Amino acid sequence: MSRTASVQRTTGETKVSIDLEIDGSGRGDIATGVGFYDHMLKQLAKHGGFDLTVRTEGDLEIDAHHTMEDTAIALGQAFAEALGDKAGLRRFGDAVVPLDEVLARAAVDLSGRPYVAHDEPAGLAPHIGPVYATSMTRHILESFGHNARITLHVSVLRAANPGQQPDAHHVVEAQFKAFARALRAAVAPDPRAAGVPSTKGVL
Repeated sequence: MSRTASVQRTTGETKVSIDLEIDGSGRGDIATGVGFYDHMLKQLAKHGGFDLTVRTEGDLEIDAHHTMEDTAIALGQAFAEALGDKAGLRRFGDAVVPLDEVLARAAVDLSGRPYVAHDEPAGLAPHIGPVYATSMTRHILESFGHNARITLHVSVLRAANPGQQPDAHHVVEAQFKAFARALRAAVAPDPRAAGVPSTKGVL
């Protein structure tokens, strides 16, 4: 059965269109108007093995907050729709990913209970590129996790060489890659699973 979803979200601030195929080839066709965010969503597609098309028009004349938030909300909704009742899936996934001097860890549970824990170092550069505020990384993960109805933990285990300042680009990108790999593992079919992977019988 194909695991796909299409979600449209329109507000007074943004217009978002998402097409998602869980069992894809890692193709990301992303256009949000926020260059670094596009780069991160392409990482999610590539390392998650998802085919993902995103088109967002937002009020970037104000700032990028609404654009990134509403895209993450719609993307979480798309994952929830595509995963259905989650029967036959592994449910849990985790990954530890290095990116040069940075080491990031992510763990996912397709629990049906939204909960996001996020730890990254203080003192990152306030922006990556002209409009991606580094303070948004946590909010993006929260917006995705709550709407996908998953439990998600993301932590930066190592951010810089001793005596050096963290490279914000590397710190954020390592988190997205770890998240993608953990999500890829969690949504994979489990050949030993019979039905929904929960003693409750529902996720």
